[in-house]
Amino acid sequence: MSSLTLNKYIPLEKTIKRESGERNYPIWLIVNPKHPAVRHNIWTPALAEIQDKVYREIHTRIDTGDIYIRNAVSDCRIVPNTLNWWGAEVAKEIEAFREIVLEHKPKILISFGAFPFEFLRRVYEIKPEKGPKYWGTSNLGDEFGKAIENFDINKTNRIPLLRRVISSGKFIEDHNYYGENYFNYVGKKIAEKIIENKDSLKIWIE
Repeated sequence: MSSLTLNKYIPLEKTIKRESGERNYPIWLIVNPKHPAVRHNIWTPALAEIQDKVYREIHTRIDTGDIYIRNAVSDCRIVPNTLNWWGAEVAKEIEAFREIVLEHKPKILISFGAFPFEFLRRVYEIKPEKGPKYWGTSNLGDEFGKAIENFDINKTNRIPLLRRVISSGKFIEDHNYYGENYFNYVGKKIAEKIIENKDSLKIWIE
């Protein structure tokens, strides 16, 4: 039997590492285990824009080797898709992650898409609770803007990114971004906050 055939019988959550990086690193990424490709499709181009602006402004780069990356839940089969279907397994994951963030207090906590963002809202007990379907492109875009506007280096800043961007990289026009490339837009905004607080972040290549 080929390895490809064998892999058909291996649960997805067993083939994807639950976490990587260091929990004491100031930047964390929270991912839906159903969509691990966001690390490449969304984070990689956004990070490239962040690094570009950082280098142009302060002539250094972020050491990305220890960025903490974690699947919101350990089993992709328990990811809810409605307001009411948040079972006991997800509640346990929320409690477990709440303990982790309260212990380590990351400065920047980036999520990708609807479920990880709502998961973090419930970790921080933000009301009212919403179903993941509520967090479409428009609402997540609004929350990104609020996160940047209210950025405070003395607390954990939850910054939502989209899970999927159309191939052109153009953001939706009703956010008044005038067709600016999504990755350029979010990368620039995140980089500005990192640069403003560079002395409070131990993230730099030495």
